[in-house]
Amino acid sequence: MPSSQIQGLLLINLGTPEGPTPPQVGTYLKEFLMDPLVIDIPHWVRWALVNLLIVPKRSRDSAKLYGKVWTDNGSPLLVHTLALEEKLKVKLQGQYEVVAAMRYGNPSIEKAIRSLKEKGLKEVTVIPLYPQYSLAATESSLVKAQEVFSHVWPEAQVKYLRWFYDSSEYLNATSEITKKYLKQCSWDKVLFSFHGLPERQVKKTDPSKSHCLKKENCCDRIGENNRLCYRAQSYATAHELAKRLGLSSSQYFVGFQSRLKGAPWIRPFSDEFYRELPKQGVKKLAVVCPSFVADCLETLEEVRMRGREEFQENGGEELTLIPSLNSEDVWVEALSEIIKNYQPSK
Repeated sequence: MPSSQIQGLLLINLGTPEGPTPPQVGTYLKEFLMDPLVIDIPHWVRWALVNLLIVPKRSRDSAKLYGKVWTDNGSPLLVHTLALEEKLKVKLQGQYEVVAAMRYGNPSIEKAIRSLKEKGLKEVTVIPLYPQYSLAATESSLVKAQEVFSHVWPEAQVKYLRWFYDSSEYLNATSEITKKYLKQCSWDKVLFSFHGLPERQVKKTDPSKSHCLKKENCCDRIGENNRLCYRAQSYATAHELAKRLGLSSSQYFVGFQSRLKGAPWIRPFSDEFYRELPKQGVKKLAVVCPSFVADCLETLEEVRMRGREEFQENGGEELTLIPSLNSEDVWVEALSEIIKNYQPSK
């Protein structure tokens, strides 16, 4: 097929430090946390907070955590993302030129876009690898890509996929992998643990300013006022996965992890389930992390290591982390169909 008929495909994942050392982690954290869509406060306040308070301490602490999950090939997030890229190249050969990038760190979005431009393509599909839409991850990735296209390749025809939480391909792939691992372990309950966000960020996506977090059941259904709400999309994801897994409402919970101190974060908190469920007689817990398509620090260290330890310290017997989609063949097949056919709601 002529290059003019082949499209470009840009996969964007969040990012990772170059290595598990404090200087390398500090460099990554500065780029990540200085993004106004991540810490949405005035620039000078953000600069002081990040450079004088957060990074000096967290770079040391986070480096130790990264060291626990680092592999011979590097960061698990990068390893899995590059493996997905390679498999998609084979799957979509002759249809798409596939390249992966990180919103923060390397390989950079600019490098990826320049490499696609050099292929002589005309059209590019950009897909941030976050199933649920958020300002901090999805919108930040899209804004960065748009900025780079505008000054590197303004004539490119670009299509952006903003989310795929409601894609049957994504849901079926996640449930298939989850079902396989649930059959291999003993479990009493399932926890769907999503990455957390500050409450103020999800409130910003409510156009009415009168729906989000105003009542307990505000995320039960997707409607006009919460169609961009990360929390509502997360609940919708969990409910659809539960249906496919045959779980009753009493067999699963939804939680949000990775919260930081300070501003209020969306609830309920995953770590509270680790402490409370053993008191309710839950001895074996399976944890699924549907907001992560690739295993990373937040799944491998925060859930599989720290979460299991906390669960057992409070009387639980075993916590099993269900692996993410990573580069499993079923995910490669699903993502190729999403790319070719799926269009999210506008």
